Amino acid sequence: MTASANQVLNSSDHWAKLFSAQRLGSNKKAPAQDSARSSFHKDYDRLVFSHSFRQLNQKTQVHPLTNQLGIHTRLTHSLEVSCIGRSLGIMAAEKLHDELDSGLPNGVAPADVGVIVQAACLAHDIGNPPFGHAGEYAIRDWFMHPDRQKVLHNLSSNEQLDLLAYEGNAQGFRILARNEHHPDLGGMRLTCATLGAFMKYPWLATHSNGIYQGSPTTNMQKFGCFYSEAAQLEELAVCLHLPRSEQHDGFARHPLAYLLEAADDICYALIDLEDGINLNMLSYAEVAAIFYELIGEHPDTLNLPPHVSVRQHLASLRARAMMRLVNAVTDAFVANSNAMLAGKLQGSLFAHCDATVQSGITQAKQLAREKIFNHPSKVRMELMANQCLQRLLDAFMPLAWTNETSASITHMSFEQQRLLKLLQPHLDEHRRVLSDDTYHNMLNVLDFITGMNDHEAYRLAQELQGHWGTIV
Repeated sequence: MTASANQVLNSSDHWAKLFSAQRLGSNKKAPAQDSARSSFHKDYDRLVFSHSFRQLNQKTQVHPLTNQLGIHTRLTHSLEVSCIGRSLGIMAAEKLHDELDSGLPNGVAPADVGVIVQAACLAHDIGNPPFGHAGEYAIRDWFMHPDRQKVLHNLSSNEQLDLLAYEGNAQGFRILARNEHHPDLGGMRLTCATLGAFMKYPWLATHSNGIYQGSPTTNMQKFGCFYSEAAQLEELAVCLHLPRSEQHDGFARHPLAYLLEAADDICYALIDLEDGINLNMLSYAEVAAIFYELIGEHPDTLNLPPHVSVRQHLASLRARAMMRLVNAVTDAFVANSNAMLAGKLQGSLFAHCDATVQSGITQAKQLAREKIFNHPSKVRMELMANQCLQRLLDAFMPLAWTNETSASITHMSFEQQRLLKLLQPHLDEHRRVLSDDTYHNMLNVLDFITGMNDHEAYRLAQELQGHWGTIV
């Protein structure tokens, strides 16, 4: 049966496919569930102990290279998203169990659904380059430069779009399905259920952007899989019986991916605002007003209660807001479960919550956009981040099309030889070589650069420019 088959499944059978414990890339049959430590718990453990996850500790959430303690990194953000995701998964499964005629599939408990979403949330930013979204823009800008058109012209449309519309989401799937090696290769060998929940955009760049016609544009749409991993995406969709998308030739989302998206939105809508206060970008009253809106209360004044710190009071309000959002999102999940199963749900789950919740989330995002993302100090740091990545790409990316191998290294310039020495340990670890395939060479170089944390990227960029001394 293909992923787009029209075979009719009753709800319980359909959910059973979506909760598959089969490991992507493994020919071994999924084992019987062990109540003490399920396959989904093992997914979570594999992620926690992975190198790529540890690197998130010094990668930007919102504020690059901040020296202030307590400001979120991608790692702390991912941990918090995973906590919200677990609550969403458990509560949604409990409500779904009551709605389905035969309940949840045999062998699947609400706690299993919770840990699937928890593991997927833990990995949701694992492919982000240094400096967060500013890093993604820097990579896209580098490839859109007219000087790169000659090289891009030799690639297929699929390959060109992977670079011009570079996505941390697609890099994340590449890490999980290919780069973080199981002893026998094949990525981390996570379960299909966890990978399905992880995939916010289960389609290729050409599915959401169309065929590239040679005119660089900044209006690129998100996607979740590079052309290099198209076979793994197809295998995943077949295992989970994901329907084809109605918008393009990609696949529709796994229903649990909507919960991951909601968990991410809840955390950055609320916690990014708290970081904004700690960095003196926002006032207590601005943030408290939004928290009260999400709670559903409208006090006469927004004065801080006596004998309570700003941090303590906002933490209390945040907890109440999160509780209401979890309830609202899981209600929307169950109410729209049939549309999700059919691949027809439009928008996020928040678009299907009540007007108060939608208004609160919209206000939170708007405030962050106006006063945090465009704050002068953040803009300056993003310009610095852009220059760092441009310098790294200028240095390393030409190695992808020199067509020089280690056997003819003496024909390289001195600089290229030394740069290859820096790249070689990465290639050796992943059992790869630079070949005459420019596209795959480029991805290998991007694996190396985007795998760095902010501090590593900043330090190396400074060294390549001949700057020494105190390093961040």
